[in-house]
Amino acid sequence: MADEKQIEAKIIEIIAEQLGREKDTITSASDIANDLGADSLDVAELMIAFEESFDIDIDEENAQNIATVGDVVKQIVSQLDEN
Repeated sequence: MADEKQIEAKIIEIIAEQLGREKDTITSASDIANDLGADSLDVAELMIAFEESFDIDIDEENAQNIATVGDVVKQIVSQLDEN
């Protein structure tokens, strides 16, 4: 299984691609909505991209608790550890 740094790198890659941002401007502390400018549709599309990339299912309740890139990393690592 990928380690947390590899997972974070993949998440940043997905976010950069989806939101048209430079990867080096995105950190684990970046707020997806406030810092990166994602609206609710962008966030929904990101969640789908994360689910497809990591072969997981992020439920609505968990998705609502995600604000920063670091939150995404924690959520995905947690779900991958359960599988």
